[in-house]
Amino acid sequence: MKRLRTIVVVAGLLWNMAWANAAIDRKALVERNSPRLEAADTLASLSVGNGGFAFTADITGLQTFPEAYSHGVPLGTQSQWGWHSFDNPQGLRIEESFKEYDFGHGHKELYATEHKEKGRARDAATWYRVNPHRLHLGCIGLETGKDVSLADVSDARQTLNLWQGRIDSRFTLGGTSYEVSTVCHPQRDIVSTHIVASAKAAVNLRFAYPTGGHCDDACNWNANDRHTTQLVDGGNQWAVLKRTIDNTTYYVRVSWTGKATLKEKSPNYWVLVSKGKELDCSCEFTQEQTVSGDAADFATVAKSSAGYWADFWTSGAAVDFSECTDSRAAELERRVVLSQYLLAIQCAGSAPPQETGLTYNSWFGKFHLEMIWWHQSWLPLYGHGALLDRTLRWYESASGNARAIARRQGFEGLRWMKMTDPSAIEAPSKVGSFLIWQQPHIIYLAELLYRANPNKEILDRYGEMVDETAVWMQSFASSDTLNGRERFVLKGMIPAQETLRAAETWNSPFELSYWHFALQVAQQWRERRGLQRVEAWDKTVELLAPLAYNSDSLYLAAETATDTYSDIRLTSDHPAVLGAVGIFPMSRLVNTTVMMNTLNWIWDKWNWDKTWGWDYPMVAMNAARMGEPEKAVNALLMDKRTNTYLPNGHNYQDQRLRCYLPGNGGLLTAIAMMCAGWDGNSNRNPGFPRNGKWNVKWEGLKALP
Repeated sequence: MKRLRTIVVVAGLLWNMAWANAAIDRKALVERNSPRLEAADTLASLSVGNGGFAFTADITGLQTFPEAYSHGVPLGTQSQWGWHSFDNPQGLRIEESFKEYDFGHGHKELYATEHKEKGRARDAATWYRVNPHRLHLGCIGLETGKDVSLADVSDARQTLNLWQGRIDSRFTLGGTSYEVSTVCHPQRDIVSTHIVASAKAAVNLRFAYPTGGHCDDACNWNANDRHTTQLVDGGNQWAVLKRTIDNTTYYVRVSWTGKATLKEKSPNYWVLVSKGKELDCSCEFTQEQTVSGDAADFATVAKSSAGYWADFWTSGAAVDFSECTDSRAAELERRVVLSQYLLAIQCAGSAPPQETGLTYNSWFGKFHLEMIWWHQSWLPLYGHGALLDRTLRWYESASGNARAIARRQGFEGLRWMKMTDPSAIEAPSKVGSFLIWQQPHIIYLAELLYRANPNKEILDRYGEMVDETAVWMQSFASSDTLNGRERFVLKGMIPAQETLRAAETWNSPFELSYWHFALQVAQQWRERRGLQRVEAWDKTVELLAPLAYNSDSLYLAAETATDTYSDIRLTSDHPAVLGAVGIFPMSRLVNTTVMMNTLNWIWDKWNWDKTWGWDYPMVAMNAARMGEPEKAVNALLMDKRTNTYLPNGHNYQDQRLRCYLPGNGGLLTAIAMMCAGWDGNSNRNPGFPRNGKWNVKWEGLKALP
């Protein structure tokens, strides 16, 4: 028997070595998952981008029919820097939205919130929620000279070449055949197109006034009197258009090769017409007017794009499902590949991304800091830590406002805002202003960055923010006594499961686990920096209240939510209790048996029709850590509306949110864990069933803590 065990162990080691050394054909992996369309589908628009700028195209490879796609996945041209505010003639101030609360922390707390009663407080809250809002910078489409619609497109063949970051489109429109290639420059906000037509080739540049809408394509096409597009500079093969929208200005530098003319057709509508049947056109969007001689033609942009994407796909991690025999494996591979691309083009800029990326506006185009972990935690796990580093530097610019929020609420350190924009002004919210689970994200993300590439530079760059964030976390935790014993509790907040109310919620399980994990990481960072541990942090970690459970041995949504499993309000939204294990390691706060009971109950009885896209990877990560790989895979592939992945790879939620990038990011982080595991795990692919159907190959992934 002993000899048999030895043989099995040796065989297993040899098999693992073979698995580890098996080279993945990166190009084949990427190319077999490149989207291919043969007809127009308003939910299947395709994008090119560079992380801080993106351009989304219809079946023509450009933005010829933006109105037709406005209720699908819209045809956005958006950037990290393009924002606009409506006038504020009343002189409304953010301070007018503040409201005083007493959550039992021993002092009054001022929150930027929404108000029901008419008056300046409500007006201020409304204005600062709407403003600033992200701009749609302009539509670039085919100019046909004919009255055509999307329905007139025929013989379409369209491919998003993921390996080169290029959209190739062939089709017939209005009796003219077209071949269109579209690319984006990897470092500059340039979209470039090459058009071959059976008639004269022409493109139009159409500009809309912003809507300021909560969730839309940000295009008001009926307000030409409220904005202007002026020719301010130009030469034989280039021109600069100045856009003026109220007090906002930006520039579009149009350049072309060959003989063509650029003319104004009507207000905010310009047309570039080639003298022949071929046209190269590049449009660069900038905040300031560019140097006139700095041109970038299609060939240059296409070459830069191809080089960037080949490097992206070869330098980072790869996950290959081609040797899996489970019938669902190909779909999971498709989602993994497309999610990497979508997040790299839309969620890797100099500021955190909005939940719909750079495709169209949600929540007025603002970004939500509780979502940054879901958008970007995968990056250092897949070998792209530099892209996360680029975004995290924004926190430094936001730290002044974060400190001011903490001070006005009576706490120390940095309290990170939830809903904001590059200026880091906190948008008033009746929910968002009371969330706390975004607070430790900077600690967790900085830790992932450091684990991927341990060096002093990262410690120096983010050490103070990690420290000051932990200071706030310690300051927010309240000392309490239960049954004569001291403990620390979290109260006066809305947890990740947003169906609970701030004034009556104590000790939600996800937040407790996050405090327990992040304060320990913050201590590790102090030690790495040669600093002493903070005694108060250790005490808080030691005395944090354990997760509360009921008589059925099921974890409650909060210690105060005793009716968790009888109130549908509390079994809807995010099943955040499962985030207490999975995203984080198992801790002393958690009883394994109770967590397993809770996982099984949620699996069977949760109100899954009221979930969000990142809930499925959260459940998968919990199941993986709990030793339930079958559930982990089934969670990622659960047949629910909010777990739908469109032909372009976007995670569809509903008619409002036709794309939802936190779902994509969560999927990638879950896959990294299911493959590479976590600290202390010794099993190969611990998140996949050992049934012979999931021979998942991977390279370059990092384990989670």
